[in-house]
Amino acid sequence: MIVKNIFIICIFFFLLLVPLSSFAQNKLAKATLAGGCFWCMEHPFEKLEGVIDVVSGYTGGHKESPNYKEVSAGGTGHLEAIQILYDPSKISYSELLDVFWRQINPTDPGGQFVDRGDQYTTAIFYHSEEQRVSAQKSIEELEESGTFKKPIVTKIRKASKFYKAEDYHQDYHKKNPIRYKYYRNNSGRDQYLKKIWKNNIKTKSRKNHYKNYKKLGEQELSQKLTPLQYEVTQKNGTERPFDNEYWNNKTDGIYVDVVSGEPLFSSLDKYDSGTGWPSFIKPLEPDHITEVEDKSLFMKRTEVRSKYADSHLGHVFPDGPEPTGLRFCINSAALKFIPKEDLEKEGYSGYKKLFE
Repeated sequence: MIVKNIFIICIFFFLLLVPLSSFAQNKLAKATLAGGCFWCMEHPFEKLEGVIDVVSGYTGGHKESPNYKEVSAGGTGHLEAIQILYDPSKISYSELLDVFWRQINPTDPGGQFVDRGDQYTTAIFYHSEEQRVSAQKSIEELEESGTFKKPIVTKIRKASKFYKAEDYHQDYHKKNPIRYKYYRNNSGRDQYLKKIWKNNIKTKSRKNHYKNYKKLGEQELSQKLTPLQYEVTQKNGTERPFDNEYWNNKTDGIYVDVVSGEPLFSSLDKYDSGTGWPSFIKPLEPDHITEVEDKSLFMKRTEVRSKYADSHLGHVFPDGPEPTGLRFCINSAALKFIPKEDLEKEGYSGYKKLFE
């Protein structure tokens, strides 16, 4: 009887834990973007795979609970914006930014198309340091692409309280399709975007320039990895400090996942932390890094893993130098170093410009 009761209790807790673990594996994220009239910003994102919801609203200002009349008149400090709820396992933040640039004129400091005033200017409101770094990188890449002849003036701002707009503004393109199309056509937005992007069919994030990164099976891992690499990446091991391949490497190049090859860090962001492990102030590709709470060794730390191979890389600590204040402490055994002169040969030519 006692054994039976124990069995029932175990089953009960198992059923409770399953949905929780499933939820943890499918953690959703938010992106907040301002691109002028929020009617025109909802539709392009709603149709993307991995986007759960898009809400129109107001953010970035000083007035509590503003309404449309107040924001559109100016003076509240708020911008019309959209907030996107998305699944990072299906669509990355950088991919959302690629779509964002194709909806706006990022060189206009006075508004967007027929809508003028600060309340209609463009901005990226970041929710994490990773989003901030990704946004800055995205702007740099856009400037280097030569798509726009004028400087990019879209601001990167820390996310603040987001106020949902009135119900009649939500999904306006669905509720009032004729009025929406009339407004959009007369705003000049579509005509401008068509002119700008006519010779650039698709913007790709860097990850799409290369192979499809993936996690390998046990047999492939055992054949590809050394015992130490396997212990570190698959068993969350830690190599010895000052006795590993890259702790004192000062050569220019990038560091990729030893399993999948996905780009992770750059030598430009590497510094001597005095710990005996390779240390970086930020990732090369924030979307290729995932963070996991680690409560092992009787302490609470933040583990970092590669997104596609799911390799254990190391940990991130808030004791690094400026400008990020972060220290990504990484095991050499989880990395493969690609010198700058080998980037093109190894299939990473898109990163050559970092070292020019």
